[in-house]
Amino acid sequence: MPLDNPLAMFDVTGKVALITGASGAFGAVAAQCLSGAGCKVVLAAGNAAALAEVAASCTGEVHQINARPNTEAACDNIVANAVAAFGAVDILVVASGMNKVAKIEEMEPSTFDAVMDANVTQSWMIARAVTAQMKAQGNGGKIVFVSSARGLLGHPAGYTAYCASKAAVDGLTKALGCELGPTGITVNAIAPTVFRSPLTAWMFEDTPDAITVRNGFLARVPKGRLGEPEDLAGPLLFLASQASDFYTGHILYADGGYTAG
Repeated sequence: MPLDNPLAMFDVTGKVALITGASGAFGAVAAQCLSGAGCKVVLAAGNAAALAEVAASCTGEVHQINARPNTEAACDNIVANAVAAFGAVDILVVASGMNKVAKIEEMEPSTFDAVMDANVTQSWMIARAVTAQMKAQGNGGKIVFVSSARGLLGHPAGYTAYCASKAAVDGLTKALGCELGPTGITVNAIAPTVFRSPLTAWMFEDTPDAITVRNGFLARVPKGRLGEPEDLAGPLLFLASQASDFYTGHILYADGGYTAG
């Protein structure tokens, strides 16, 4: 592409973006960012009320699917529903997932399995369904997983399931990036550290407990602050657009330098 108009590399106007976990913090960022950039967005989530709120915050064409990618049939149906709505799937953002915190001796194996299923198996299943659709379309595509700084770094507060699951997402990203590279489908992941969301809002407050926890994180963040939702939007648009065509199997840390030191 000629470099006299480099912003054209980031143009996603008219592309169809499927977002799972769309009612969550990152899913909402993805929905608002990509719809605002001109995508037709298909939002999938299990919480119908929260899903409707996110859909209402988007611009342009929006289609809602009240479903989680928790079975092979559900994943196939989500993709088929997206194609029925807008004719294709050009971008997949996998923002669905979960975390359960407990020390290893207090965590039930079923809890560990549930975190691994939500974060790894379901990511793999929806990517599998979308890959088949993208290959059939023949125009390549973009798959973006949501990992975490915890895929690279451990955590002392009962994160064995979460850290293991995000490390697996990193491996999935790299393996699929290698596998799908020749097809024109790129596979990358965004890995944030703590950013503002309904689950972490307490950390941004000026209570003694919040200040103690926040300062512990800030001591490791060269940028000197925690993340905001808009800090995730720029990396997402890059990975969802033509600008990242030569990037695949990459973990992009949106962490203010947290993992650099």
